[in-house]
Amino acid sequence: MRLGNRRSALLAGAVTALLMLVTACGTSGPGADSGASAWALTGGDEQTIRTSFESWNEGHPDSAINVEFFANDAYKQKIRTAIGANDAPTLIFGWGGGTLKEWVAGGKVADLSAEIEKSPQLVDRFLPSVLETGKVDGKTYALPNNGMQPVLLYYNKDVFAKVGAEPPRTWQDLMALVPKFKQAGIAPLAIGGQSKWPQLMWEEYLVDRIGGPEVFNAIAANEPGAWSHPAIKQANRMIQELVAAGGFVKGFNSIASDSAADSALLYTGKAAMLLMGSWAYPTIKESAPDFIAEGKLGYTTFPTVEGGKGDPANIVGNPANFWAVSAQATDEERRVALEYLTDGMMNDAYVDTLLSGGSVPPVSGIEDKFAGTDEPEYLSFVYELASDAPSFQLSWDQALSPKQADALLNNLEQLFLNEITPEQFSANMDKTIEQ
Repeated sequence: MRLGNRRSALLAGAVTALLMLVTACGTSGPGADSGASAWALTGGDEQTIRTSFESWNEGHPDSAINVEFFANDAYKQKIRTAIGANDAPTLIFGWGGGTLKEWVAGGKVADLSAEIEKSPQLVDRFLPSVLETGKVDGKTYALPNNGMQPVLLYYNKDVFAKVGAEPPRTWQDLMALVPKFKQAGIAPLAIGGQSKWPQLMWEEYLVDRIGGPEVFNAIAANEPGAWSHPAIKQANRMIQELVAAGGFVKGFNSIASDSAADSALLYTGKAAMLLMGSWAYPTIKESAPDFIAEGKLGYTTFPTVEGGKGDPANIVGNPANFWAVSAQATDEERRVALEYLTDGMMNDAYVDTLLSGGSVPPVSGIEDKFAGTDEPEYLSFVYELASDAPSFQLSWDQALSPKQADALLNNLEQLFLNEITPEQFSANMDKTIEQ
């Protein structure tokens, strides 16, 4: 986005968000009179969550939960406003990290530790590493509600075969593929630059591959000057080199990820690769089932960087999304929410529905279930990748405070558009470090 157009673009974005909110879809189900409510996201595991609430409401008419679904960017605006006004739904959909810490500090979400002591089954089913993302100062405030979401490099096997290429294992391999695909009239990489956050995945992986997870750990710990680490600057130089080489589809900054336009470029053969969280798989499966069924979708890990300190098995993304319970909920609403979290979420039917949609639940001991699905190899790949990763780093825009996250996404957008240098990026972000 050009700086001179920022005000008009923000206004247009606000109008779009308002329209999304007006058209948000609710599924209250029969007898939804308990007062309990939930807001969740469209796309990804939407159908599993939607089906779960519908089934719960049918079986528990006196404890029904009214649920509404919103597009990602619109939801983030709406929930921030609602939390601030003490008008949040009973079940609050989130990512953990910095936002959850802010909610806890403001007394906006309930500490679930006492309920867990009385009902250990609330947490016993989950992988411990994923549960950690829902904790603040050792206390549990949120529980996983969908599949694990490592970021993968997806690729179109057909277009790779067309140019006689193999998926990149190193950064050098990736850069070498750019002119090869461009010569064939295929965009090397799809990306939804208008949504900003898809650009962050390139930053996260490159910084980790170059400097290891310690680089961002210092940032999250608010260490002065942490954004000026050499790994940050090198990663941003590499990003700008990739952009300058024509690595991303033309007009990438006008493509929205919320509408899945980026994944559509992949499965229609207009782009060869897409760096995206595993939530893209259910979306692609729903939009282009034949593309999945015919084995045309490939997937691999992010390339290594020569001389980098990071373990190639490290991953970034979201361990899962989470439900937190509003601290402003009435006793009745809280009772209903906890009953649902205990008996309605991540039961056998819930797990099976996630797996059938191509998502991998953060649940222990489900490996035997993969063989009975349509995508056993993919599900096993994601499960092992997430379970065995030495470091599973939460998306930075969720790990940081909302104020820092906004600054990060805005500066990253300018970096991708070559409006600022890597040095300027670091200087700008160092100013956001909370002393």
